[in-house]
Amino acid sequence: MSAEAADREAVSGSRPCTPPQASCFEFLLDPSLLEQHLRGLHPGICLVPQSHQFLEQASKPSVNEQNQVQPPADNRRNRTLKLMALKVAAHLTWDLNLLEKGLTIPVLNMLLNEFLCVSRVPPGVKHVDLDLSTLPPTTAMAVLIYNRWAIRTIVLSSFPEKQTKPGPHQLNILVQQEKELTENILSVLREQATDSITVLEGALNIKKDFYIHTLRSLDLLAADPSTANGETESSTAGLRISADHLHCQVHYDLGGIYFQQGCSDPSVYEKAKEHFRKARELLTKLDSSASLCCVDEQRLAGYWSACKTLTETSDPGESQHTPYGQISCFMRNHDYGALIEAFIRDNVTLSLPHSFRHSIQLELLHKLQQGDRALEEVCHKLCVCNAVRDALEGGVLGVSFHQLLIKPSKNTISFLLEVCTRSLDKEHRSETSKRKMAIFIKTVCNRLEDVSLAFMVSSHKLFMELLQDEEKKILMEQMRKSSATVNLSAKPLPSFYDIPASASVNISQLEQQLILSLDPRHIRQILIELHGMAERPFWRVNSKWEVPVDYVNVILAIKDNLTRDLVYILMAKGLHCISIKDFAHARQLFTACLELVTEFSPKLRQVMLNELLLMEVRGHEAGAAEGNMERPPPDLVSRVRGYLEMRIHDLPLRQIVGEECVVFMLNWRENEYLTLQVPQSLVNSNPYIKLGQLIASTCKELPGPKESRRTAKELWEVVVQICSVSSQHKRSSDGRVSLLKQRESSMGILPRASSINLQYDFGLQEPLVLTTLISLFVRLHNIVRDDIVNEVTAEHISIWPSSLANLQSVDVEAVVVTLKELVNYALSLNPNNQLWLCTQADIYFEYHQKLIYFTNSIQKVKLVYYIHSLHTD
Repeated sequence: MSAEAADREAVSGSRPCTPPQASCFEFLLDPSLLEQHLRGLHPGICLVPQSHQFLEQASKPSVNEQNQVQPPADNRRNRTLKLMALKVAAHLTWDLNLLEKGLTIPVLNMLLNEFLCVSRVPPGVKHVDLDLSTLPPTTAMAVLIYNRWAIRTIVLSSFPEKQTKPGPHQLNILVQQEKELTENILSVLREQATDSITVLEGALNIKKDFYIHTLRSLDLLAADPSTANGETESSTAGLRISADHLHCQVHYDLGGIYFQQGCSDPSVYEKAKEHFRKARELLTKLDSSASLCCVDEQRLAGYWSACKTLTETSDPGESQHTPYGQISCFMRNHDYGALIEAFIRDNVTLSLPHSFRHSIQLELLHKLQQGDRALEEVCHKLCVCNAVRDALEGGVLGVSFHQLLIKPSKNTISFLLEVCTRSLDKEHRSETSKRKMAIFIKTVCNRLEDVSLAFMVSSHKLFMELLQDEEKKILMEQMRKSSATVNLSAKPLPSFYDIPASASVNISQLEQQLILSLDPRHIRQILIELHGMAERPFWRVNSKWEVPVDYVNVILAIKDNLTRDLVYILMAKGLHCISIKDFAHARQLFTACLELVTEFSPKLRQVMLNELLLMEVRGHEAGAAEGNMERPPPDLVSRVRGYLEMRIHDLPLRQIVGEECVVFMLNWRENEYLTLQVPQSLVNSNPYIKLGQLIASTCKELPGPKESRRTAKELWEVVVQICSVSSQHKRSSDGRVSLLKQRESSMGILPRASSINLQYDFGLQEPLVLTTLISLFVRLHNIVRDDIVNEVTAEHISIWPSSLANLQSVDVEAVVVTLKELVNYALSLNPNNQLWLCTQADIYFEYHQKLIYFTNSIQKVKLVYYIHSLHTD
């Protein structure tokens, strides 16, 4: 045997052969051929498309002699085709799971309506008016199957749908027509939902067995309906369905529709829970090998877990055995101490998924933002627990943890060290875990500005055990250098202020006063005394005094040494106060500096006006983040516009001022200005302003997808260029995700070696802007991942291009990290946004974290997790 023949033999023997497909015409010529065909097929072969094929042929319109389109004729051919479609469904024992997967809503609606006709359901009578107990068993069963499908379809239609990729124009027209037909059917089903629920609840009162049509009973009806009716009434020709099988299925379907209705009426969750409870009880009684009851047991378990959470009831015994039950119980009883202990234990067992833990943190953070200040310490501790878990799994530390490290308390650092110690399994410490923990501790040391806290970490036993000698030596040296200076934001000691100007003090004492003081007049007085003692640059006293590189040359060019020191120090202290949101002291320092430079330098005067503007913009945005949603005063908006339109030759400009002005305008929906009035020269010279203009244009033209495609495409091209493969994503010192461009942009938007910080987006607070950016990155993510089964969903996704000319040029990891951070940031602003939560759920699902997510109320979506497999084959 040749190698080629052996290969063919191996392939043919490795899977069942698919019989050659017979055409509709062969079945029409010999109806008995269909039954032989169905029995001869391998059980794994899907038969549903054949049912679709029969119905499609039977519903084709005809054309008369005058070329007029006529509805499908009621002739023998079409009746036979419809019967064959029903036979395929009967062969599948009317399994709605299979039929729903293989047939569209319009086709399945046509099939079930034909099923009602064949089953002798009285025409023109509402199903709710029928007494099922008096109908023939097969007729009653047909009514139940139709109404089960009706409420199941309503539930399935409420889930997010994957966007279909556009195809040829003719195909798009057909898709649109089918979509409109589907919406019409769904509209009718929703109107009749109450009747369908009543019909199914009535069936639960019928204790006798039911019968469903089989191939034989359908043949009898087709042969002689008058004689077959008696046989079907006596239930001798159908397949018997026990009452328990039917009730289990009906309870499951009713639970699903009630759960779906709970988003508008939370009290309905009790009904859903009761139906799911009965479905679970009946399922345990039934033969697990029986194929007649097609209940998704994993989804049922998810529904049951969700209902217990939403109705705030649980089985204490069960709560003790499941991590989800324990967490739910702690949250319900406000036992936050036990909740934190559970999170610390989970850092060792790793039983709770990352997504679930962070959703708990987000929920408590939302309560904190609503005014429950008692939760502040709890949120900090959960943030620490989740950060340690992320570190042990080699994940990226979240923005919230980096923000916590900006100004932590001693208790926070003490708790962090305790969590680190307890999270390392003493008996099974792997070298990988120890190394990851060492990197985490080193990161914490590097981020702490308070030297005393850094020494607190470095003196801990974990620091001594886990870090290598060279690492410890480098870190200790860095901390010693930092300890030589005093924190700029520290408040001045009263004794220093009490020293009179004529007192005999040495230079080091005055320098210490200079470091500690935030009073502009006192700073000037100290500098006068220092310059009287020694002629040297006192702006170098503190290594933490930094001014932007753009201003250094202008300030150091001041000829008078005292004035140069004073301008430099006032600006450096003011900038630091802004970074810690001490806007009162920042305003005093900047105002004093403005008065000083106005006397001799118009250029520095404009520089200080720009910095004062940036300070006021940040101050107003900080207020908005804390809940003050008053619009900015017209004067501030006018000054922002003036800055964006300013053209002064040789004036040093900080790029961040323009960036934050654009963010400010986007947050307050000044889209008209950004799209029409920003000078083109500024747009061309600043990539962030160009990006902001494109975002504003896209948002302004939403929700009209056709009109917004042009600007959306421009924004898409800019972001794709930022995420090119030559980019390196990294974390800056403030925890933001950055992309560093290393080549010249072909569009001229990004200059060579410019640092494009995508956290710029994260300064945004306007929901439509965030939704637009999430939508863009979701589309880009779906394209680069190229996984149709697990595509992520988002709003307005259709406005973006559906393909990339050069797919290999995009850095997939950068896109994934940015999308996750962007969605997490958006949810930190509004944890109840349903569309953002659905996007986050899709992201979790794609990355092997199986879950079921359900709506909880009009404003809130709960993600209820049911982990049935952490590793798929």
